[in-house]
Amino acid sequence: MDRYTNILVAIAAEQEEQPALSRAILIARKSASPVKLTLFLAIYDLSYEMTSMLSSDERQAMRSGVVKQREEWLESLLAEQDTTHIDIQRHVVWHNRPYEALIGKVFDDNHDLLVKATHMHDKLGSVIFTPTDWHLLRKCPCPVLLVKEHGWPENGKILTAVNVSSDNEAHIDLNDKLISESNAIASLLNAEVHLVNAYPATPVNITVELPEFDPSSYTDAVRGHHLLTMKTLRQKHSINDDLTHVEEGLPEDVIPEVAKKLDAELVILGTTGRSGLSAVFIGNTAEHTIDQLDCDLLAIKPDGYVSPLAPASVERD
Repeated sequence: MDRYTNILVAIAAEQEEQPALSRAILIARKSASPVKLTLFLAIYDLSYEMTSMLSSDERQAMRSGVVKQREEWLESLLAEQDTTHIDIQRHVVWHNRPYEALIGKVFDDNHDLLVKATHMHDKLGSVIFTPTDWHLLRKCPCPVLLVKEHGWPENGKILTAVNVSSDNEAHIDLNDKLISESNAIASLLNAEVHLVNAYPATPVNITVELPEFDPSSYTDAVRGHHLLTMKTLRQKHSINDDLTHVEEGLPEDVIPEVAKKLDAELVILGTTGRSGLSAVFIGNTAEHTIDQLDCDLLAIKPDGYVSPLAPASVERD
């Protein structure tokens, strides 16, 4: 059964190149089941709202005219793509917060995948002005595929980041879900699934505060634990040992390093949807990883996740 058959594609305004659209069409073409693509564009121009000389009806007419122009532009984009036998819908809205409009559309139409092109973010700017990508990673209820320029070749490699350091049931379930998603996409692309796990380095201050502490023995013990739990996970999912990677370091450093070494076309990881101050100053692994990858990133929420933007009709814990 194909995982993604109802895909929402975020269109980048005013850009001729649309990597997200190309990637979504590729998924649709490779899928054994019919796939519906919805092209989504949120537009907004403050100058139309600030024109006090116009009546509300006149402002609405101007907005409608701009929306119609953008709809025609979407048609011209599709004319450049081979969309034969693909069900494609178009949706243009006037909205000043694209991420809210996108997530609202996901809820309205029960999309099972959101595809969006991404780019490098200024580090300081990302703290002060959170990019749309970060909002989507935290708050979108369905998987989010952030697309870069790296291609998706046949017989490629998919790198899936797992957390084997915890016996928490939620982490175990998320690992299983990530691997299941990876296998589904791998069958679509005829790709090879690799697993990666990062374990922490020995804190330097411990050797200062505890002179009798043996850092090498500690490091060996930590690595041994991670290797053993990774073995249990790979055997559970029938994955060969040479397709697993257990490396020392921070996940946001280890994941891009291994992805580059493998020349992976896709990295898959889980994101918990952290919010508030911890998200602003610490961020999620997915957010720190984005800018260091030169391939696509698929971020998946754990089962039971409820978006803070969910309609009131969605049950909350």
